[in-house]
Amino acid sequence: MSQKQAGIKRRRTLLRIEAEAQLARVPPSVASAPPTDELLHELQVHQIELQMQNDELRRIQFELEESRNRYMDLYEFAPIGYLTLSLEGLIFEINLTGALLLGQDRKKVLQRPLSRFISPEDCDRYHRLLGQIKKRDERQSFAVTLKRSDGSIVHVQLDCVRVVNSDTRLAIRVTLTDISEQRRAETEIANLAFHDSLTQLPNRRLLLDRLRQLLAISLRTRRHGAILFVDLDDFKTLNDTQGHDIGDLLLRRVSQRLTTCVREGDTVARLGGDEFVVMLEALSEDNTEAVVQTKTVAEKILADLKQPYNLLGYDYRSSGSVGITLFNGNSGAVEDLLKRADLALYRAKAAGRGILRFFDPEMQAAVTARAVLESDLRRGIEEGQFVLHYQPQMDDKGRLIGAEALVRWQHPDRGLLLPEEFIPFAEEKGLIEPLGQWVLEAVCTQLVAWSTSPDTADLILAMNLSAHQFCHPEFAKRMLAVIHDTGADPKKLLLEFTESVMLGHLEETLSKMRALKTHGVRFALDDVGVGYSSLAYLKYLPLDQLKIDRSFVCDVLTNPVDAAIARSIMALGQSLGLTITVEGIETEEQRSFFIFHGCQSFQGFLFGMPVPVEDLFPRIN
Repeated sequence: MSQKQAGIKRRRTLLRIEAEAQLARVPPSVASAPPTDELLHELQVHQIELQMQNDELRRIQFELEESRNRYMDLYEFAPIGYLTLSLEGLIFEINLTGALLLGQDRKKVLQRPLSRFISPEDCDRYHRLLGQIKKRDERQSFAVTLKRSDGSIVHVQLDCVRVVNSDTRLAIRVTLTDISEQRRAETEIANLAFHDSLTQLPNRRLLLDRLRQLLAISLRTRRHGAILFVDLDDFKTLNDTQGHDIGDLLLRRVSQRLTTCVREGDTVARLGGDEFVVMLEALSEDNTEAVVQTKTVAEKILADLKQPYNLLGYDYRSSGSVGITLFNGNSGAVEDLLKRADLALYRAKAAGRGILRFFDPEMQAAVTARAVLESDLRRGIEEGQFVLHYQPQMDDKGRLIGAEALVRWQHPDRGLLLPEEFIPFAEEKGLIEPLGQWVLEAVCTQLVAWSTSPDTADLILAMNLSAHQFCHPEFAKRMLAVIHDTGADPKKLLLEFTESVMLGHLEETLSKMRALKTHGVRFALDDVGVGYSSLAYLKYLPLDQLKIDRSFVCDVLTNPVDAAIARSIMALGQSLGLTITVEGIETEEQRSFFIFHGCQSFQGFLFGMPVPVEDLFPRIN
């Protein structure tokens, strides 16, 4: 006996027992026959069994209907579209969600091919998928874009599998999962990764990617491309005075103007701040023509940037600078191209506002030289490659009264270098402070050495002071510490500085000078008459000396204007009780002119060139 048959027999037995129990509970008055009438008893039991079976069938039917309704609700309103296709791709079953995804009423969808709703760019892939499904039972899936009747699109994940339908025919079950939000999120992430959030222009990452592609295309086509670095002039002032909101608005307006200046295939990117990059492609194969084409675009950019802006009611005018480099497929690495354009931009900004400059190899040579100079300068400070030379200062009787200490760099490869070859660079790179500290220590050490001999104990030693060095908050404290540590006499130390030390920091300058002055340190204002505002400071500064610049000395005997300026400076200094030192004396006639007008201190090649300390006194003697 099979398991199924055993189950049926067991069910019948249970029904029999239940029917017997129910019949036994019927009162005797209701029973129609005595218990001995077996036939009638059996009929009554069977009747009860039939009633029980009927009740069970009605219950099961009700549960099946409820289950079917639940299934239909789940099927119709599921967040996923369910479809059944014929092997030819015709829709003959679809739930409500699927119809909504297709954008059509369900009745209009049935018996139509699903391919009708798939975007043209995905149709070929869909048909290939359909062909694979017909041959194999394996599940297939990929993302497609559905194009609905109203023109809108929806991105879906399409999963398919071949099945045997209820009527034993082969069919294809399909699920459609809406992934539009996922696609939007992916697009947003990609946009943030490759675009500037403020202007929506490509960022540096996307620019580099496009530039690499353009280099490969240029190598194949032999056509030139160009990189233009665009920088706004004085953008920081607008940001500081009007706020970042106005600054950001200007950047968005600039990005719009730059975009209108180029062709559709060109790229406008923002690197950050007010720095933009324009990449031009498919320029002429001829280098000269490519230069002309690029210059035309650059000039249009500069012209457009000069047009007025209305920034939320604030009228603003701006200008820009452009640095340009051309390239073809063999022009080097991507980063090198950007460095060249950046270098050309640096030259353009140095030339003034609204200027464009093309990169040339000399610029690269200068950059390389600067990099080498910085490395050598740092090593020179660390290894003590600097020396002091001394130029004598004489009085009107021809006696040595002091000297000016002038730093020299004993470069291991280039020989002895003068200050103008490295001091400006040291200031620019922030190396002037350690270098100036070394000079101060060397000068104070020399003063101590001179103090041990009666012949040199009274000599004044002057040293030049850099504005960068003087502006350091700890300058006065550091200087007094060196004087104390070396034991030098501060009254024999003369600090020379130009008016650049004071510009914009008069109160700070006075405070430092007074702190040093109380210890006996002397001060000289150098290059008097060369600057624009020296005279305005004379009444405030605790000076001891004025130095007339050599530019008024060389022609003092032949140029009445130079002579008048020199006389005026001497008269001013004398009226203020300051000593006057004249630089650049090369002839006895020049010396005589200044002695005649009351000057008592001189310096120049007439008395000696700057030399090491061991050569200073023999030459004077």
